[in-house]
Amino acid sequence: MRPIIEFCTNNMHHGTDEVFRKLEDNPDYDVIEYGCLGNCGQCVSEPYALVNGEIVEADSASRLYDKIIEKIRHWETQFDILDEHL
Repeated sequence: MRPIIEFCTNNMHHGTDEVFRKLEDNPDYDVIEYGCLGNCGQCVSEPYALVNGEIVEADSASRLYDKIIEKIRHWETQFDILDEHL
């Protein structure tokens, strides 16, 4: 299963547009941009995205990228563990 990473267009002023483009270049990810994700208070205050439906936030766009990658790796590890038990 491919990770789904969702961005809010209104959050791009934090520099998340660069994170979006960088992740979009990876064919292993489904990267989606929406007009609004419904997290308006958070959207105004910090860079964030949803990774498989979970909020990932950071104090900068570059840190957000790192945290998204960490979240994906953690998710993949959990997915691998489940596969081993089947």
